[in-house]
Amino acid sequence: MTGDGDLALAVRGLRKSYGSRQALDGLDLTVRSGIVYGFLGPNGAGKTTTMRLLTGLLHADGGTIEILGRPFVRRDRRRLFDVGALIETPSFYPYLSARANLRELGAAGPPTPSRRIDEVLELVGLRDRASEPVSRFSLGMKQRLGIAAALLSDPKLLLLDEPANGLDPAGIVAMREMLRHLASIGKTVFVSSHLLAEVRQMADVVGIIAAGRLVREGTMRELLRGEGVVRVRVRPTDHARAAELLRGLGAPEPVAEALREAGWLAIRAAPDGAEQVNRTLAENGVYASELHVGSDLEELFLTLTSGTTHADPDGTFQSIATIGAAKEERA
Repeated sequence: MTGDGDLALAVRGLRKSYGSRQALDGLDLTVRSGIVYGFLGPNGAGKTTTMRLLTGLLHADGGTIEILGRPFVRRDRRRLFDVGALIETPSFYPYLSARANLRELGAAGPPTPSRRIDEVLELVGLRDRASEPVSRFSLGMKQRLGIAAALLSDPKLLLLDEPANGLDPAGIVAMREMLRHLASIGKTVFVSSHLLAEVRQMADVVGIIAAGRLVREGTMRELLRGEGVVRVRVRPTDHARAAELLRGLGAPEPVAEALREAGWLAIRAAPDGAEQVNRTLAENGVYASELHVGSDLEELFLTLTSGTTHADPDGTFQSIATIGAAKEERA
């Protein structure tokens, strides 16, 4: 059991409302020191609100926050000298250089040696562009400069909200390696992201939030243990019928989800459940063109948050229950 002295972050019963809308409803989080913690949730689940509360940008309606083993309140500005943060899109003086921007930002916190500015620029791959005005930077370069700013004070805890925003694939890989390196030297990295595959490769522990509450937390192995997924592809015209047939094969509640590719369905089941899925479909005149078995973070995420997400305009992440309701409405 990890002692409190080993915790970089502890949140208990955190609540926050915006008028009649409750953004956080008793959120609990426990983040050990020296790890990368992946914070996942659908849009509107409360991820950014949590980040703002952790940095004193918002005042909580209830609950407690401990940062680096000590209680944190909004007025405790000096406590944040040990915390680096990048929340939403970073802002800079466009006509100042990257180095000058970091110098100005450093003046607002603890004393920052000039060599530290060069160190963080090197760390994020901007050393060669340090003298250029930020107005010439791409979105990805500004994002990397934002991470450099968060690292200026050599913080023990790093809070990053969608740090891969605007990065190309090579930049994402470089960021992942950098964050893993920071954890390896004892720093704690708390990352909010929508890139599930990237979080799976990067995070030591993952917390999934839905409707302002933590619905699952653990290592990747713990999260996916027993979360077998049978994924099946059928013709788009058979999609609704296949969804109906699969309803009775999983948990009592509908857990199959429509995937991005047209015609894909998935259901939580034991690995040997693929045979039953295939047989049930075939006996009812629905034939699978592909069948896959495995454990999937995306499927777990969708299952845990299925009552809180909205379908994208193209129908991505539409649940089996939604498909059935839509069919009944058309009938």
